[in-house]
Amino acid sequence: MPAAFHPRVGAVRPSHLMFTSGVGALVDLPSFATLVRGLDDWNYRDAQDYQISEPRLLAAVRRIHDRGVGELRSAPWADTTPGDRSGQGARVGVPTVPFPNWLRCTACNELDVLSSGTFTFENPWLSRPQDARFFHGGCPRNRAARRPLAVAARFVLACTNGHLDDFPYRLFVHRGEQCPKASHPRLRMDDRGGNLGANVEIQCAACSARRNIRDAMGRRGAQNLPRCRGRHPHLSTFADGGCPVESRVLVVGASNQWFAQTLSVLSVPRTAASALATLVEQHWVAFEPMPDQGFVPYARGQVTSPVHLYFDRWTDAEIWAAVERHRQTLSQTAGNGAGGDATSEQGYPDLRTPEWEIFAAAELPEPTADFTLRREPDGVPPRLTPFYADVVQAERLREVRALIGFTRLDAPDPDDPELVVRAPISRGGATWVPASEVRGEGIFLRIPEEIVGPWAARVADTTEMREHRDAFGRFRANRFSDRLTGDFDPMHGWPGERYLALHSLSHLLIRTIALECGYSSASLSERIYAGTDDDPRGGILIYTAVPDAEGTLGGLVSLAEPAELLRLTRRALTDARHCSSDPLCAERLPYAPTDALHGAACHVCLFVSETTCERGNRFLDRRFVVPLADDPDSRALALFGDLP
Repeated sequence: MPAAFHPRVGAVRPSHLMFTSGVGALVDLPSFATLVRGLDDWNYRDAQDYQISEPRLLAAVRRIHDRGVGELRSAPWADTTPGDRSGQGARVGVPTVPFPNWLRCTACNELDVLSSGTFTFENPWLSRPQDARFFHGGCPRNRAARRPLAVAARFVLACTNGHLDDFPYRLFVHRGEQCPKASHPRLRMDDRGGNLGANVEIQCAACSARRNIRDAMGRRGAQNLPRCRGRHPHLSTFADGGCPVESRVLVVGASNQWFAQTLSVLSVPRTAASALATLVEQHWVAFEPMPDQGFVPYARGQVTSPVHLYFDRWTDAEIWAAVERHRQTLSQTAGNGAGGDATSEQGYPDLRTPEWEIFAAAELPEPTADFTLRREPDGVPPRLTPFYADVVQAERLREVRALIGFTRLDAPDPDDPELVVRAPISRGGATWVPASEVRGEGIFLRIPEEIVGPWAARVADTTEMREHRDAFGRFRANRFSDRLTGDFDPMHGWPGERYLALHSLSHLLIRTIALECGYSSASLSERIYAGTDDDPRGGILIYTAVPDAEGTLGGLVSLAEPAELLRLTRRALTDARHCSSDPLCAERLPYAPTDALHGAACHVCLFVSETTCERGNRFLDRRFVVPLADDPDSRALALFGDLP
């Protein structure tokens, strides 16, 4: 809600606060735009059930973001009667502020800042917060019953250091000078449309100066813009000494104005941990304040307490013994300076190894409310043994995601957090970060190492794989080499040969599931466990962990049944041999000077939704999975030479 007006102005899903509309992001509402404020302004006083427990993720957040972070919190919310502004829920929400501060009247085109008083805010509809709007009460063309709508002037300035600022319309139209006839002249914005880029003219009503916004676009237009002021409007701060980076013009709603930097984990039990130890770890927020065993019986009597909901199988003494063991483990971890899995000194923490160990374990863990795995008693069907060493049905999964920052103009690198400047989400040290949790199901497929290992060694020195490696080096050099001081390793973060094959196979299966079985590809996610040369792995997890996604009641797990999996695998590999864009797609390799990170892959055969792919549709090439029909020589490059 805008801080100056206090009514509700809209709603977003909790997952949007992780990936689309998080701290520092512009939310384009029907009538105006707002900016989500920093964590310092979020109010949890009347909020309900906002703490999320996931120790492994919390340790990783401390490693990457801030050592002082002690909590993961969902967005503040409270149950309320629809339309009741006097209830508890009316006082709870994510704070926003109108941005940009320049508005334009849709009738007379007058352009002015919000603080001038030219435009007035109204939101009288109790049950329709989406109809909140600004209007121009003094518009000379006000002849209708409803006053003319004022909308956000659609240009802002941003820089790669994460700063965001209003477009300097007055200085721009007067070419860096003040208006000779007025200290605060009235402006007009005339949007003339056209198909050759922006064609918006700014006019000064006092001195008749005119200038087209095209003069601020592109590299040539950068010289007509002021240096970045280092503004973080979501924090109401400016960087000391300004910012040395050039500003760029963005349109409100541009996809590159905000990129989330997040960490996510699956709630898996520790290897060889008992069900009781796993539950204590998952609900540690409830147990941590307890000073002694005497509080356990009290917690059993509270209907909303985790002890009441999940621990009825154990006695008070057993529960308290598990709490003491977990407290001792945490103390030893803190004393050794380690943070769970977040122990590496450079790069992102390793959050995949515990998941791989659980999925690949010979004995599956005890089922819990958040994590339940199952194998078929007869194992992998005989016709699929050349393709899969293991098939695990994940009947219950819980994924927790945390927002640790954001970037502007450049998306974060998935392997190196230091290559792009992360903007802060709070003014000082953070004690908590926003998080969300979603539940779903999935299928885990493990590829035999006796197939993946020899294949990776066989293709490592081929021309096709060398082109992929060279393209990765060019991609890194083109994107980051001019921003780093010291040595620059263009191959840092190369995922390896086996990743390309596993990632391509994952996309083939996802597309087959979406096309044949009715699942939207946007409702599916993937996790690739490829490992390294020293720690080789070969696993694929395809799962649903999206709010309101299809298939969270067993639909996806059922596809791992022997007959269904055989049919899906056969169709996926068969379809991979052909593409309606062949021979162009089949012949594609990332030859110099291109820095594209895919080969024989396109929207027809391999690409999926950006929210589904963990690497943004990069590192894909179907010639590394099956022989291509139009390329007889590709058989030597294929992971699988035959169909099941």
